[in-house]
Amino acid sequence: MTATDTVFSGSIPALYDLYLVPMLFAPYAADLARRTALLHPQRILETAAGTGVVTAAIVAALPEAELVATDLNQAMLDVAAARITSPNVIFRQADAQALPFADASFDALVCQFGVMFLPDRIAAYREARRVLKPGGRFLFNAWDRIEENVVTAALAEALTAFFADNPPSFYARVPFGYHDKARIEADLRAAGFEHIEAETVAKRSRSESARAAATGLCQGTPLRAEIEERGSLDDATEAAALALSRLEGPGGLDAPMSAHVFSAGA
Repeated sequence: MTATDTVFSGSIPALYDLYLVPMLFAPYAADLARRTALLHPQRILETAAGTGVVTAAIVAALPEAELVATDLNQAMLDVAAARITSPNVIFRQADAQALPFADASFDALVCQFGVMFLPDRIAAYREARRVLKPGGRFLFNAWDRIEENVVTAALAEALTAFFADNPPSFYARVPFGYHDKARIEADLRAAGFEHIEAETVAKRSRSESARAAATGLCQGTPLRAEIEERGSLDDATEAAALALSRLEGPGGLDAPMSAHVFSAGA
């Protein structure tokens, strides 16, 4: 983990929200909100809420529930708070490894594609278990292998060729670096969780164009810092767009993606 791997600031939140949320995160947000609604929780904590795609989906599925949405990056929460105005939602900056909440405070804890960014995952899982009420559930997802996520794999390959002497490694190291279900389950058990369930869920990555996808993936994530250290962000984005154009059809870009969804009991 580098100093920039968890930094979503500057223009990154807006680009992330515009390009990546519909392409990557909205389909899994709907799935995670549906699973959360089946638990009928009254008080929910969300960590790594980002720009609020899961937050909004949970509000729609459980309009009467109280939801506290947190993220390490205030800039991401600012985008979410501008969109979501439900009186039952509170936004708060917080580190998932040191949650500022009392023991046994929540019926459910939800986290979409955030666990991969945690420097100490077992510590964060212990915190999740601590703030859950007895019988509460921890629901989260994590990306499958990068090879099962065609758009990101193609972009990473294009940037490896573009920066042949020193290719950026953000996607392989972080978002797709924690894909082993057995390892994730072992970490959950080390933190005290039991009754762990895991399911691999396939969805589709869809974007209006290869250029939109490349812009989001190159400029709307911490990968941006790695690119800017090596050369031109615009030139790298152009190279990525060209590579992704092979996934483009009459209706835009469309390719398979895959993630693991976990449910763990406190």
